[in-house]
Amino acid sequence: MVLLVLRCAGHGLTSVGDNAIMLSDRLTSPMEFRKVRPTKASTEVAAQILEAIRRGSFAPESKLPSEAELAQRMGVSRPTIREALSGLAAVGLIEARVGIGNFVRQPTERLAHQALLLLESEASCLEIMEARTALDPAVAELAARKRSDAQAEALEQICVKLTSLANPASFDEYFSTDKGFHLALVDAARNSLLTAVVVPLINTMDERLYREFTREYYLKDAGSIGEVADLHREVAAAVRARLTVQARSAMRAHWERMWRLVQGDEGSSS
Repeated sequence: MVLLVLRCAGHGLTSVGDNAIMLSDRLTSPMEFRKVRPTKASTEVAAQILEAIRRGSFAPESKLPSEAELAQRMGVSRPTIREALSGLAAVGLIEARVGIGNFVRQPTERLAHQALLLLESEASCLEIMEARTALDPAVAELAARKRSDAQAEALEQICVKLTSLANPASFDEYFSTDKGFHLALVDAARNSLLTAVVVPLINTMDERLYREFTREYYLKDAGSIGEVADLHREVAAAVRARLTVQARSAMRAHWERMWRLVQGDEGSSS
């Protein structure tokens, strides 16, 4: 005989053929389930690199294959490889040496777990960039149309500071100032719905993964920081002059430049 036990409020014992169903007036605690979602590609890349390190393919202080080689061998894009490497670098598992490549440090299971958790728990850097590429030009256009004189002045002052910080040694302060520029631009656009969507995207700049990801590709091409600072200045100038089309175009050019850096179209093979 098969015995099935169910608990349900307000019922006693019911018998059906050879099966007895026991019901009580007490409810059990509902079982907790977690949402199921596919693993991010960058997490899978990081997991494979970690497994290779565990198996001894890459000893401490040894150099990992180039981004281009890893992308070819794993069948993913270079930006996906860069996101994975950024997660490993953020927790100290690897070290990126500018112009040379990525080197294994002293791996531990704890750091490996932290890296995979970081990659899975924080937003995908590539998805953040895709969303901001779509939305930021519209923000710039609205800012050019609706900004106040004080807001235009604030944007220009931020650009002066960005230019003064546009060097690899000042990356952290530059990055924080860059975030301030984009928040000020959203403020100048004066659209509460757009603010609700875009500000959380900008705030992902505070996450470890996105910051390390940005640091990694900026430092591969030291001159890029100055070029991106110049593009911010072009956006601010168009906003000041209320040139809506030019403001949108300058912001689009900014993100096109960022994508060229991330996609490795600057001649870097490390």
